[in-house]
Amino acid sequence: MFLCYWHKYKVKGHDTCSWSTLTAVKCYLKKELLMVLHHVVMVTACFPITIFWREGKGDFFLGCLLMAELSTPFVCLGKVLIQYKKQHTLLHKVNGLLMLLTFFSCRILLFPYMYWVYGQYIGLPLLKVPFSIPWQYNLGSAFLMAPQVYWFFLICRGACKLFRRPKPKEEPLRNGHVVDSYAAKAQDPRPVN
Repeated sequence: MFLCYWHKYKVKGHDTCSWSTLTAVKCYLKKELLMVLHHVVMVTACFPITIFWREGKGDFFLGCLLMAELSTPFVCLGKVLIQYKKQHTLLHKVNGLLMLLTFFSCRILLFPYMYWVYGQYIGLPLLKVPFSIPWQYNLGSAFLMAPQVYWFFLICRGACKLFRRPKPKEEPLRNGHVVDSYAAKAQDPRPVN
């Protein structure tokens, strides 16, 4: 991730700056702190938990959590298309729609689905499952789902901007009313040069 940041600024012509590696790292951490923390936690906490502490239990849940990464290629392709100034292409719009669908189905619906499957396994309805499992599991699910909901909100906001039609340019006001430019030209008594 840092190398992408470093090369992006070199491509933009900022390579003439006398940036030391330490300065570049500080700027990068200032801009991308949450992303760096996300990856540090994944490596230092989640990996050891999934490999050593689960004692062979929870393969289904681990598989479900890994399914969340299905949306990652679409997120990355979107960033690449934006860097290459292709955000107004059909490919970017199709990618955005696929990202929205995969993110919602693999990251948002994932948690209710896991609760539902567990409820089916032990014979409980979905709404009783959170009250029948230890509170730590619910807290862990809430911590994992909270950023997913936030990111999904950001994706939806971006999709609204992407798929919203641009507003037509308004003509100047005449007598307090917006004038239709075609009708105004047809009714304008002034001669056209």
